[in-house]
Amino acid sequence: MEPRFLLLSDVATELNVSDSQVYHMVRSGELPAIKIGGRGQWRVERARLEEYIQRKYAETAEWVRTNPLAERDSE
Repeated sequence: MEPRFLLLSDVATELNVSDSQVYHMVRSGELPAIKIGGRGQWRVERARLEEYIQRKYAETAEWVRTNPLAERDSE
């Protein structure tokens, strides 16, 4: 059974980005997370990470639709 909550380092591994990038995503509100414990450690719920990934797929698809590849003229 997979854990419900992930460490930021686990999220970084899943997304293949740096820990600092994930921390910035959390602090900016782009990726929902919670702070728990006396030291306020960040945790990301696996379901929220999956929602984030699906949202990014949708945003990317929209970007691709509105920014088609331009044919280059042959010189």
